[in-house]
Order: sequence, then C-alpha cells, then structure tokens
Amino acid sequence: QVQLVESGGGLVQAGDSLSVSCAASGRTFNIFAMAWFRQAPGKEREFVAGITRSGSNTYYADAVKGRFTISRDNVKNTVYLQMNSLKPEDTAVYYCAARRNIVVVTTNMYDYWGQGTQVTVSS
Repeated sequence: QVQLVESGGGLVQAGDSLSVSCAASGRTFNIFAMAWFRQAPGKEREFVAGITRSGSNTYYADAVKGRFTISRDNVKNTVYLQMNSLKPEDTAVYYCAARRNIVVVTTNMYDYWGQGTQVTVSS
C-alpha cells in the first residue's frame, strides 16, 4: 500500500508558472513508476507526464511537451510537476498516480492515486 498526497495547486494567470508536488508514504518509493494525470470538468482523466522508477526517463503528453517537467526525489519520496507557460486549457484537477514497473498512459493501470489538487489558469 502507498499513500499519495498532492500539494501546490492554485490560481494563476496565463503564461505563469506553477509547481505541484506529490508526497508518497507507506512503501518503498523507488519501486513505483509515477505519473501525473489531469481531469477538467466534463472531460475524462488524461495522462500528462510520467517518470520511471529511477527517474532516468520521462514521458509527456503532446499538449504539455516543452512546457511541463516531471521529476522525482527518491530520498524525499516526492514527485514534482513543474508547469511553465500555463494556458487556460491546462485548468484541471491534477492527480499523481503510482504503479509498479513501467510508465503507461492508461488511467486504469495505476494502482494508487492521490486526492488531486486544483490548478486554475485564468486568461
């Protein structure tokens, strides 16, 4: 079992930057691939970014590539999402998720989820 707690969401203006974090507890953190998903009102939850267990490889959705950066600290048991050049269409609840082994983009293949943190980007 692993518990995930997100923090750092908020209200920003278009073009601003924001960082969200996800702290993990309960199991050895570095056995889990980690990912960020987001869900906007009326839309399905979608993959945003993923990072391998060691942090050596990262993956991004096309919509955020070049603007968002995922990273992790296996000593602090924390995964981060740095979001730059934010757009109104980035507005969503952002969730972190964990699964053993490799990163995948499919929502229902993740075993553990945080409660989510709201990110709102005004135009």
